[in-house]
Amino acid sequence: MRRPHRILAGRLAALAPLLAALCGCSRLETPSQPIELLCGSSFVKPMEELCAAFTAQSGIDVAMSQAGSEDFLPLVKAGQRGDVLVTHDPYRDYVAEAKALGDHLEVGFLAPVLAVQKGNPLGLAKIEDLARPGLKVALSNPQYSTCGELVLALLEKKGIKDAVMANVGNRLMKGHGNLGTLLQTKAVDAAIMWNGVAHTFRDAVDAVALPYEYDREIKVHVMSLSYSRRAAQAAKFMEFVRARAVPVFAAHGYAK
Repeated sequence: MRRPHRILAGRLAALAPLLAALCGCSRLETPSQPIELLCGSSFVKPMEELCAAFTAQSGIDVAMSQAGSEDFLPLVKAGQRGDVLVTHDPYRDYVAEAKALGDHLEVGFLAPVLAVQKGNPLGLAKIEDLARPGLKVALSNPQYSTCGELVLALLEKKGIKDAVMANVGNRLMKGHGNLGTLLQTKAVDAAIMWNGVAHTFRDAVDAVALPYEYDREIKVHVMSLSYSRRAAQAAKFMEFVRARAVPVFAAHGYAK
């Protein structure tokens, strides 16, 4: 007489192919976890395009989290989150200092642009025009923003910081999307924001062409994180980004 446990084992073995078919995998395959992408909030649109194309080609899903680079940095330093990080200068150096930098690509350029309401009804042509009395201006907060740091340093260099800040009032914002919304709703006359964000709001906003007068050049970086638990998938993603990202970022306005 066969023992009951042997009968059960035989039945389970016979059912294994059916169970594998029902779940869409075999015993030798396990569903791959999605790559966790930590995406700086200014780069969501081009990365959404790249992630969708990557998943369509590779079958590997990408789970995107978006926040300010300053919000992601403590998590990266602690090795707590993420497989890939999309950020800008100077955060690449901070990641390298934390020994969390894996593969690394430069995919575009960030530049502050003077953004105005569609059609530029007030005829703003230079950064000095932001000092016009009564103009409603919004800027990014330098406490959270590299763009804010660059802009305030330039305003001080030109001797117009106090006059411009009088027009800013309480509109020193965290997040470039908030600047675009203020222009879109006509709550302000002008703002200075990253080029790519102005491109996102292009239906309601015009960017005034200005010479680049800032002290630093800011590059956009995509990097794999050295502590990633999905290193093989992250490497495939980086290979895809290396071939595709530069023209995608340029099409979204992140170019010189």
